[in-house]
Amino acid sequence: MVIESKLFFAAFMIQSITFENMKFSIDHNSAVPLHVQAEELLRKMIEDPQFRNGKFLPNEVELSQQLEISRTTLRQALNKLVYEGLLIRKKGIGTRVSEKTVSSKSMNWKSFSQEMAARGIPIRNFELHISWVKPHEDLAHFFGIKPEEKVLKLERLRGRPEGPFVYFVSYFHPVIGLTGEEDFKRPLYEILEQDYNVIATLSKEEISAKAADNFIAGKLEIETGSPVLFRKRFVYDQAEKPIELNMGYYKSDSFIYTVESRR
Repeated sequence: MVIESKLFFAAFMIQSITFENMKFSIDHNSAVPLHVQAEELLRKMIEDPQFRNGKFLPNEVELSQQLEISRTTLRQALNKLVYEGLLIRKKGIGTRVSEKTVSSKSMNWKSFSQEMAARGIPIRNFELHISWVKPHEDLAHFFGIKPEEKVLKLERLRGRPEGPFVYFVSYFHPVIGLTGEEDFKRPLYEILEQDYNVIATLSKEEISAKAADNFIAGKLEIETGSPVLFRKRFVYDQAEKPIELNMGYYKSDSFIYTVESRR
């Protein structure tokens, strides 16, 4: 009798929710907080075809009742995904999955390739150009080099398989020793660390909105004058010496940049 009671209790405490051949569970006996479990459940739902790309999720009342968690707990999980740009909530209408929006966060800094891989977003290189150029005044000042000393310039047009959404321009300090013969299809900071023992440790960024000029509009396949998100990234090594200046131009309707601060 005791064994049967324990089995019954365990089964009762794991609440499941099923939607068209999907089954998700929350374990009320787990040491993992309920809102964290709910967040992971929602992430799985977002990836399922029946909810992907603009589809509405079940309402909060239905979800919280079926999972036997409070709406406050559920809302913690929903708020996190809304904050990341994965969900869109409209009062009186409901919560739906964002349509093909890429999100980048300022914490847990990684290279673009590493970040997109971690999010399961397939990335394609549409263009890749390498050249040696003389630095402009601001770049020479940032690197602390002479204006006549050439630097490696890397240009990449990147995006999802169906189309580009970001154009990157990077300049590298000559002291790194890059030759231009590297395989830049590999993650950039992997190349620096594994091949040159240069570890990108600190990133300082400036973010602004710009109107696309003819060149950027042509690259991103948008109309001239369309808004783009412009991100300038100053990258330093472990000794806080400058190693890269990166500039990224993002299609405004395909990218959300989020900043998380903790006090």
